[in-house]
Amino acid sequence: MALATRVDQTSIRFNQAAIISLLLVAFIVQWPWLIAFVGLVMLVGTIWPGAGLFKLAYQRVLRPARLLKPAVIPDNPNAHLFAQGVGAIVLAASFVSLLGGLAPIGWALAWVVIILAAINLFLGFCLGCFIYYQLGRLGLTVGLPTWR
Repeated sequence: MALATRVDQTSIRFNQAAIISLLLVAFIVQWPWLIAFVGLVMLVGTIWPGAGLFKLAYQRVLRPARLLKPAVIPDNPNAHLFAQGVGAIVLAASFVSLLGGLAPIGWALAWVVIILAAINLFLGFCLGCFIYYQLGRLGLTVGLPTWR
């Protein structure tokens, strides 16, 4: 697959840092509604990439203030959006579990997102992206949306 677009890796890293930070706060203070908020931000950012709250904070505040420097590279944004969408689904399951009285399952699901985002942030490996590309190799991305 030819990569026709570019991705600002700093934007992605800021997104991951925001997700990790807010989910850790949610766990520490036991605020399930914060999990729902983060999941909703991720879902909106997946469906409408330009409307993602963390991306907007980076683009409109942090980058113009020169607090973070862009690192734009040739890359496929669809893989990252797929990963973010999967994370949003996991957080929805986390929130539903917490509301349903299944706190150990709910918090475990939130920790899955925290850990996977941290692996991506600190080690540069995106499991959701890996899955996206493996599905593509198997020809199973036909039904997956593509964003431009």
